[in-house]
Amino acid sequence: MSPTADLPSRRGFCLILSSPSGAGKTTLARRLLSADKHVRHSISVTTRSPRQGEEEGVDYFFVSRKRFEGLRGEGKLLEWAEVFGNLYGTPAEPVTQALTQGLDMIFDLDWQGAASIAALLPGDAVRVYILPPSAFELSRRIYARATDSDEVIEGRLKGAAIEISHWPEYDYILINHNLKDSEAALAAILRAERHKRHRQTGLPAFIASLTGSEVSDK
Repeated sequence: MSPTADLPSRRGFCLILSSPSGAGKTTLARRLLSADKHVRHSISVTTRSPRQGEEEGVDYFFVSRKRFEGLRGEGKLLEWAEVFGNLYGTPAEPVTQALTQGLDMIFDLDWQGAASIAALLPGDAVRVYILPPSAFELSRRIYARATDSDEVIEGRLKGAAIEISHWPEYDYILINHNLKDSEAALAAILRAERHKRHRQTGLPAFIASLTGSEVSDK
């Protein structure tokens, strides 16, 4: 049975994952996407170059700075931020379409992007902050990735403290001791948020069918 088979029609929501680099949010997002057919990935646009193994239109849309600035100027981005000298942004149209269709969008964003989405779509945003189990493990994971220069890695380590300081702004906090437990916790959050009354747009009609009278959701 699908996760939403027992629910009246509903509006989707934005599941926003944030963490310092290396804490596991990207891996968790991919696992959730593969396990749940009602979740879509919000693909960001970025001015940085692709890393090894990244694909255009799958991991990111890779664009020039000029193109990015054009999208921003046309109001086609829900949010944008500059991180370590590169620009990142969220295209607006795919998100609004998915939410209307009852699909949930998963975002891999820093605290700035998360705050912007929450401000623009306050009723649709669910923020989850993912923490590493220790400072040592965070450092080990960043160095083990071996995808960035030593200068960039040092910048990420210094920026981690700033990132983590924004944890009180989030709805949920996960300490990522192991991926299996964290994935299960995220799936539980997803299921619970789908049952929120204000997201179940089909409830008035469903209740009316049970009671035989008109029902308001106010």
